[in-house]
Amino acid sequence: MEGSNNIKHIAMLPWLAMGHIIPYLHLAKRLSQKGLRVSFISTPQNITTILTKLLPPPAAAAAAIDFISIPFPPTDTDPHPLQIGAESSMEIKTSNQPLLKAAFQTLRQPVTEFLLESQPDFILYDFPCDWIPGVAADIGASSAYFSIFNASTLSFFGPPGAVRSSGSGGDHDDDEIQSVLKALTGKPDWIPFESNIGFHLHEIQRFLVNQGAPDSNEGERFQRSLSGGDFVAVKTSFEIESKWIDLLSKLYEKPVIPVGTLFPAAGDDGGEAWNGAAMAIKEWLDKQSVDSVLYVALGTEATLSEEEVTELAHGLEDSGVPFLWILRDPPESARTAREMLPEGFEERVKGRGMVYAEFAPQVGILRHRATRGFLTHCGWSSVIEGLGFGRVLVLLPMINDQGLVARLLEEEKLGVEIPRREQDGWSLARGEVEETVRMAMVAEEGAALRKKAKELKGIIGNEELNDRYVSDFIRHLQQSRKF
Repeated sequence: MEGSNNIKHIAMLPWLAMGHIIPYLHLAKRLSQKGLRVSFISTPQNITTILTKLLPPPAAAAAAIDFISIPFPPTDTDPHPLQIGAESSMEIKTSNQPLLKAAFQTLRQPVTEFLLESQPDFILYDFPCDWIPGVAADIGASSAYFSIFNASTLSFFGPPGAVRSSGSGGDHDDDEIQSVLKALTGKPDWIPFESNIGFHLHEIQRFLVNQGAPDSNEGERFQRSLSGGDFVAVKTSFEIESKWIDLLSKLYEKPVIPVGTLFPAAGDDGGEAWNGAAMAIKEWLDKQSVDSVLYVALGTEATLSEEEVTELAHGLEDSGVPFLWILRDPPESARTAREMLPEGFEERVKGRGMVYAEFAPQVGILRHRATRGFLTHCGWSSVIEGLGFGRVLVLLPMINDQGLVARLLEEEKLGVEIPRREQDGWSLARGEVEETVRMAMVAEEGAALRKKAKELKGIIGNEELNDRYVSDFIRHLQQSRKF
């Protein structure tokens, strides 16, 4: 094991979303490979998903991670605020996310009991876990918030004392609403350099329609999570976000430590496997020309409306580009994703296009020789995987921080966003989809974009560099150990 004997056992507690669980799992695997004992805490259904879809045997045994399954405690509420069996954000509608966050807080007591019993040396925790630093102090451990949000996104929201939301969700007059919109759509004063970072108006509107006004309690909890730990760890690297990492350290007035991109090592499919129904994807990709396919995947949380499915389908069809579309079934809905497709669509694109509505091995798809581009929702982990394999990015941000990630990528000329026009009610239009896809994938004007994506492969996909970030992170864990 690297380093001193101070740090032997690390506990990790991610938020209940695949976009958080997977990066935590990737870091857990790398820490375990360095000789550290890792206790990975989540609910039973999420642990089952990890062990069957993300880290199936024999990969689970090779990872040498202790998976700690802690169920939601019994509740007097009848029925339970979540549908039966729902333990992650991908299983519920976006509008029910606040219920999942409330349920997550009921894990505080059983998680605390586990930590008191297991006595880890260090605890890495996610944004809703503002109570972890106090527990860590009680057991003589150190702690840090590990952010799967990138440095530019965290910088946009400012220091822990800053409030960039509309408050408690109560009634607001027009002046207050306009002030909030201005703050969220423009660069804040604490960013000292030029940047186009900020939400687009339609992204804020989508959030408000889906989830309502932000909860001030959630914002305060996030601020306490930032303030309470010994430092903040971020899934990023200086090669991608140097100025943002430096700014974030100043804003937080504490160390901000990049853990690297956690890009899968050669031969590692990110814990995913070509098995079962997913073999149909590999067989289809094997038949396609090298460097020709657009991979389309919009994450595990956002749900496309039927209008968006229709416009995206027509745009892909009209582009003439080969595509593989991972189309997620809407949660808590009697309708399947395929039932939302335009009539006759799959038959018309047969051979050139494939629609798949199951959990798909993203790393394997992006690694495949046939894949050229990635139409992505701009989740940071997905972006890293796409660029790490040198895939040109077509950007379609949907929810949460994804709009801010899209602004960074366009600013750095690492992707091109599908426009949404104000005059069209910010809706998705098939013509814009077709034009953007063709520009990124085949047009001469997209050549520079494709070239830069290939260049990033040598940085993000550099295993020696990624390994060095993890080794440096472990050294910082040891140095920051206080007890």
